[in-house]
This record gives sequence, C-alpha cells and structure tokens, in this order.
Amino acid sequence: MKKIIFSFLLFAFVSIAYAQKPTLKKSFNSDSGVESNSSSRQDSTKSKKTNTKKNDKQKALISDYLIISSTRDTTYVDTTLTINKEYKYNYLRRDNFGLMPFANVGQTYNSLTYDFGNTNQLPEFGASAKHFNYLKADDVNYYHAPTPLTELFFKTAFTQGQQLDAFFTTNTSRQFNLSIGYKGLRSLGFYQNSLSSTGNLRITSSYKTKNKRYVLNTHFTSQDIFNQENGGLKDTNIAFFESGDPDFDDRGVLEVNFENAENLLLGKRFYLNHSYDLVQPKDSVSSNKIQLAHIMTLEDKIYTYDQTTANTDYFGDSFQASNIKDRTELEQFTNQLQLNYSNSIIGNVQFNATHNNYNYGYDKRVILNNITIPNRLKGDILSVGAKYNKEYKGFNLKGQAGLNVSGDFDGNYISATGAYQINKDLKISASINHNSVAPNFNTLLFQSSYKNYNWSNQFNNIQTQQLIFNVQSNKYANLTLDLSTINDFVYFAKDADGGVKAFQNSNPITYLKAKLQKEIRYKNFALDNTVLYQNVKDDSNSLNVPQIVTRNTLYYSNHIFKKAMFLQTGVIFNYFSAYNMDGYDPLIAEFYTQNDQELGAFPRLDFFVNAKIRQTRIYLKAEHFNALFSDPTYYSAPNQPFRDFTIRFGLVWNFFL
Repeated sequence: MKKIIFSFLLFAFVSIAYAQKPTLKKSFNSDSGVESNSSSRQDSTKSKKTNTKKNDKQKALISDYLIISSTRDTTYVDTTLTINKEYKYNYLRRDNFGLMPFANVGQTYNSLTYDFGNTNQLPEFGASAKHFNYLKADDVNYYHAPTPLTELFFKTAFTQGQQLDAFFTTNTSRQFNLSIGYKGLRSLGFYQNSLSSTGNLRITSSYKTKNKRYVLNTHFTSQDIFNQENGGLKDTNIAFFESGDPDFDDRGVLEVNFENAENLLLGKRFYLNHSYDLVQPKDSVSSNKIQLAHIMTLEDKIYTYDQTTANTDYFGDSFQASNIKDRTELEQFTNQLQLNYSNSIIGNVQFNATHNNYNYGYDKRVILNNITIPNRLKGDILSVGAKYNKEYKGFNLKGQAGLNVSGDFDGNYISATGAYQINKDLKISASINHNSVAPNFNTLLFQSSYKNYNWSNQFNNIQTQQLIFNVQSNKYANLTLDLSTINDFVYFAKDADGGVKAFQNSNPITYLKAKLQKEIRYKNFALDNTVLYQNVKDDSNSLNVPQIVTRNTLYYSNHIFKKAMFLQTGVIFNYFSAYNMDGYDPLIAEFYTQNDQELGAFPRLDFFVNAKIRQTRIYLKAEHFNALFSDPTYYSAPNQPFRDFTIRFGLVWNFFL
C-alpha cells in the first residue's frame, strides 16, 4: 500500500512539473540541494550562453540551480569530481571520517570521535544508533531550478539488494519550487540475520512573492530504518572468524547470538518555515529591515524491538517467553516566533520565543521489585532566545543564546564565534560554547519485556563547555583544536546483572581533540591527509575514544580521451589506534561503554577508480582489499566483525532538462 501511495504521489508530482513550460532566462535568481558547491567557482559542466541572435533565449548556467539550507544559506549544484566526492559516496552521502561502519551497509556506525558543541534545550528521543541515516529538519534542503533537475544515485549493496537515491525538482514559476526525493536501501549482508532495509522520503516546496517580502519553505519527511539484529558472533565462534580457515570464508556459517530479532525506527515530520518583511529597505542606501518569522515542526517517532522468542542468556530474564514486542513513542510539536532586525551598522539581531509540547513513553506502567516504572514523560516547555551576526572589514561576529523559562526540563545555552579573514587563503576563528540540557528521554524512562531494561531515572542536566580554535588555509593546512569539559555525563554500560543501563558520571571529563587536514599536490598526483589526535581525562572511564584516527589518500587525476573523460584513481588508508571500543546493544539501539576489551589498530585499504563523463560520475572501489592477505582481527564493535574484501560500484547522474 505504501509503495502504491508513493508511486501515485511521484506520478502526480512529475505530471504537474512537466505541465509547466520553463522559461530559460539568464541568471535565474533564487535560493538552492543535491551535491552542492559553495565556492564561487563554476564547474566545467556549465552551459554556455548563446550569442547568435539578440532574441534567442540564453541557456541557464549550472550556478543558477540553487540549493537553500534551512537557515537560507545558498549554494549551487556541483557536478565536478573531487576527492571529497569520493569521501561522500557512501550510504550516508556525507564524509564519514570518524565513523566505523558495521559489516552490512545500512547498519549502524561506531563513533570514533564526538562533538559536544550543541544548542539543544530539550532531551532527544534516544535510540541513537538508529539516527545516523535519519534526516533532521536542518538536513533538508530547498531548491530553485530554472529547468527541471534530476539526480540519480546508485550503489551496489551486499549479497542481495541495492542502494538508490532518486531526486527531482522543478520550478513551476520563478516564485514556486517543488521537489521530491527518496533514498532506499535493501541489503541482505553476509552474516546471519543482518538484513538492512531503509527508506527516506522527502517532499519540499518553497515560495516567495515577487517583491520577496514573503518567503515560505516547507517539507514533509517519512523515514523508516529497519534492521535484523543478531547480537554479533557468539563467543565460541570468535576463534573461527579469526582463524582464517577457508571453511569459514562463508560468513553465514558462523553462529550468531540470535536469529529472531529486529528493530525499527519510524519517523514522520511536517515542517513550516515562513517569514514576512514588515519593513524592507527602499533602496541601496536604506539599510533597516524588520522581519517577522514563524517556524513550526510536528514530528512523531516510533522505535520498536521485536523478537519471536526471548533470549534470556543475552538480555536476562523476561516477563514473557515469546512474542517480545517493545514499542517507544515520542510526539513533539514546536512553534517558534522570531523578530529579526537588520541594519548595516548594528548587524543582524534576532529575538525568539518557542513553545514545545512533548509526549514520550508507553501505554502501560511496569511494577518491578515493588517499584512502579511510570509510562509517560509529557509536558510543555516555553523558552526564549536571541541571535546576533555582524560582518565588518573581514571580521565576523556571531552569537546566540537560549533559556527554558518554564516547564519540567531546565535548559540553556550560549555560543559565540569570532572569525577574521586575513587574506583570500587564510581564515582564523575562535568559538566558545556552553550548554546545559537534560539527557535523552530513553535514559530517563525506558520499558521493555526484558526485566533488566526497565528504569526511571532522575538525572541532572549534562553540562558542557567547549572552546574551539580553527585555522583554514588551502596553502598551509586546516587545523582545528577543540577542548571540551563535560559534567554529569550520561552513558550506557552493563550493570552487575549483565543488562545495559543508563548511568551518570559524577566526575568531570576533559576531552581534547586536534584535527589536521592537508593535501599535498605534485603535477597530477595528490596526497590528502587527515589526522585526528584525541585525549580524554575521565576517572570513571565512561568516555572512550581512540587516541589516533587517520585517513590518507594517494591518488592520480587527469583528463583522458581528448578530455572527454576525467579520471581519478588511488588508494585510501584508514586507521585508528586500539582502545576500549564501545559495545552495541540492539534492544535499545544504543552503544555502551565497556572497559574489558581493546579493539582497533588494524588498517583498512581501499582502491578506487572514479570517472566523470559530462554530468555523470562513475565510482568503482575495491573495499578493504588488504583483508585478502591480513589476519581477520578487524571489528566494528565487540563481537561485531567489520566487512571483508568486496568490490562495489555505482554512479551519480544529473539531468538538466
């Protein structure tokens, strides 16, 4: 039924779009998705203007196909082939440096690094391991296209299945744009009970009046992230995996902890962001602008864990022996009003007020050991905030703050950034952030058919302070120093009964990161290096990260076949030092801290050959080819082996009609 509805919507959408007759005029001004290019340089695929007759219509430039973020920053479609495109050609469609993927595409990722700078004022849903591929409201872009634009992304998966991301956008007029996209995946995987099946539907529209006084951006998303869960290899089969015995090259013969479990994250969101200029600058000399804006978000999330027969050896005692069906829900409705004032002397100032209604929990209460576990966390939060931005002679100052003034959850944040553009190549910036927010809902309240997974906690807010220093230079290097202090850190770990529970660390944590990125070029060869150093001081050992994470890419680029094709080929080296890698619990879809087993310190080598023909980028990669001649001691988490050598291919294809 869902496929029928989706097909009908797609057909209706395309029919409406093609019913319009786009006019190709030069410099189609507007706001902008897909693969983007934020630089001022146009790529080699732009259409050239025709000068044969004065009355001839001029063709649209590729820089006219605009992509607009939720904050209305504008970039344009990018069809070039660069090493950064190689890094983003993956399931997430973004650079996954610092993430360790599991064996099957579409499964979760183990985090090798963390960022504690955020502006959250409310707890999040939880089930964090399911959210790597979940599109948040800020991840959805809006578009402006002088002609219909299509992008097709395809990549092979493992054993059975494929990965596809299809996107289409068109302007029915200069003022109104529609877009629809669907990213789908199905991959069987090599291990027992490890099927992945995900779908991300996004529909957007944007509108602005001819005088640009009123602007509207809105979207609808429907997302489902499904995984069969096997709990990893049984302890008795670890030796078989690491032996290198050809009898176990077929990973399907290795025994896993269970073969009857699956979890699912569902999410639907309606988002509306519109603004009206109460006062507009009358001319280029006038500088005052007063704008009233409203942002509304309505989002529902459901997380389920199903298992046909209880596995008490793995999770502990259960209330029932079969038909485990755990279900967690969150309904959230948010409205924010903004008053924005802009002046060429003062800068941009915003005042906002936000109302948030939340309803998290379950349909029943649980009584365990004479303790009642409640079923709901619900209420209303009223918060206020402000933002400031000013640019002056190469300097840029930004600041924002927020405070919860009523409701059951306290929360506040303040953030300030100062940046200076020394010259065209060199830019420096410094940021300071403070945040106080309640931990995720699933750490405060959780219910399950398994007795060990029922709790109701009264945790303190997590307090974070962050200081960041950043240097950006293509000539020298890109350097980021990040020092964070975390108080009352909340994490998951195993208790004395063997169940994974939420705990709060009463000791402060000091977390230092230093990241260096530099590309060295010689003629058609290049060596791209990214090195991350991390150091954690934590008496409770609740936050574990590898000390070194590195990615080094040696590659060759050149035009061939009389410049009809652009070729890029090379080898990518990934490595992280050994550390107490977090374990994965599929029941709550969370990673938990463990300090008994060190994993890591193995290289991953990928060989790739990429090519670009017109607006088509073709990708071919031999992933982890050193697994052919190295010991199989590579893991993504305890008892969760990383993927073996495999060859994958695919493409990204843009159509400009």
